Amino acid sequence: MQALRWHGRGDLRLEETPRPTADEPDQVVIEVEACGICGTDVHEYVHGPQIIRSTAHPLTGARPPITLGHEFAGRVSAVGVAVDDLAVGQLVAVDPCLRCGRCAACQRGDYHICARGGSIGLASDGGLAAFVAVPRVNVIPVPVGVPAEWAAVAEPLAVGLHAARRAGISAGDTVLITGAGPIGIASLLGALSLGAGAVFVSEPSAPRAELARSVGATEVFDPSSADVRREVFLRSGRNGPDRTIEATGRPDAFELGLTALRRGGRMSVAGITDSSLNLPLRQLVLYEREVVGSLGYNRDIERVLQLMATSRLDPSPFVRTVRPLTEALDAFEALAAGPADDLKTLLTPTREP
Repeated sequence: MQALRWHGRGDLRLEETPRPTADEPDQVVIEVEACGICGTDVHEYVHGPQIIRSTAHPLTGARPPITLGHEFAGRVSAVGVAVDDLAVGQLVAVDPCLRCGRCAACQRGDYHICARGGSIGLASDGGLAAFVAVPRVNVIPVPVGVPAEWAAVAEPLAVGLHAARRAGISAGDTVLITGAGPIGIASLLGALSLGAGAVFVSEPSAPRAELARSVGATEVFDPSSADVRREVFLRSGRNGPDRTIEATGRPDAFELGLTALRRGGRMSVAGITDSSLNLPLRQLVLYEREVVGSLGYNRDIERVLQLMATSRLDPSPFVRTVRPLTEALDAFEALAAGPADDLKTLLTPTREP
């Protein structure tokens, strides 16, 4: 079968690899229908190895070359002898978080921050291939009425929903989101699905600002020309937003998200870079604001799929660009050159005879 394999920095190869089989009792082989390219994948291509390990992964034993892809959905092709609750041909999505199931984090239900964890597509072969084998615990049946391309983008949308949940958003809350890239738009959709009353967005890019408006932002401000903190303060009863979500990883955006918060508000930080922060502690302590990190998702993919199935979350902004897997190298080159106009590029494998 064809698979997109990461061999090293700047070295991606679309090559023939053996089709996986369900050798382990709990394995599920999935025939991939669509797989998204994540910013993490592009980062590994341009700057890696970062998350990919050059030595054997402590949980999976995998080492490069490795098949990329952790945002995917497809149909069950085969199952191990211990799997009796999935049917061949059934449409499924995948939670790519690999977990040991034994560490303190796993034992308390926080499998997404497992001490030995990794991700399918980074710590084991992923979904940028015609077929992929994954553990049954990572497989999520897709509700009726949700198509495969929607199910494939449940993973990035779950990142946004998790960020919104970590911020503690509830019905009627006023929210500020810094950034309208994929994480920011996913967070916006997540905030709206939780019943936020008003969602303001800080975004300097005009196309991304327009996208934020089109999917339900109350108002979008350009931080290069507007005092976003003041504008949101005036529009929130002169209190500031109840919740903020930082979706860029930029120190200036972090400071905006923190200082804009109302007294006693909470900020969720989903953006990440190697940057350091010059934290204004007085802004944190004197107003008793909270700041929490937000990593990936914890059963949020299931939540997103249910929101899609009940028409409470529209994933269409994430499924506008679909290309065949044979164009994977061109797609990565384009994404490495700069942010795309569309939020997500999906790749679809060639059907094998």
